[in-house]
Amino acid sequence: MQEKKNIIKIILIVIIVLIIIVYNFFIKKEEFEEFDYSDFIVDGANSIENNNLNEIINEKNKIKVYVIGEVKNPGVVEIEEGDRIEDAIILAGGTTENTDLSKINLAYYLEDGQKIVVPSIHDNIENEGENNNEDLSEAGVVGESSNDSKVNINTASEAELQTLSGIGESLAERIVTYREENGKFKNIEDLKNVSGIGDKKFESLKEYIKVK
Repeated sequence: MQEKKNIIKIILIVIIVLIIIVYNFFIKKEEFEEFDYSDFIVDGANSIENNNLNEIINEKNKIKVYVIGEVKNPGVVEIEEGDRIEDAIILAGGTTENTDLSKINLAYYLEDGQKIVVPSIHDNIENEGENNNEDLSEAGVVGESSNDSKVNINTASEAELQTLSGIGESLAERIVTYREENGKFKNIEDLKNVSGIGDKKFESLKEYIKVK
């Protein structure tokens, strides 16, 4: 009888141990399954998003300006907002040997769409006033406020003349040489006196040139 009781006790102990083991197994498994990994995923996404946001904040706005005159590579260049004329000239290949930097304000801040004319030592530009940084013409910038975008054949450099359709390097040189030897053009029709400019070429140019 006593032996039977001992067997029953052993069985009960084994059952209790099994119940405890099974209970702990399922409880731990449920806690493991319910563990939320979204915190790590969200934190990772937020980190990537914050990095992208910081890049956007740190990146300056890009603007475009038109650089002509005595630069090696005249044309449209892309600069950063807040850059100056000096920066635009560098991106246009730098100045030529005929550049007269005394006639331009290299520290002038630029805005999108502006036109910069880098003057030549051969240009005859009369500046009015002194240290007037707000005057676009003194800075070497032709802004959108100017309705007259024609090229002045009496003051234009060779590089600026080459911005005209049909005017290449040699023809631009002949125009400047003619101007130096004969004085300023009295009217735009006098341009036909330059070798290489006939009636047909003049007709294609007359809407884009001036003498004053």
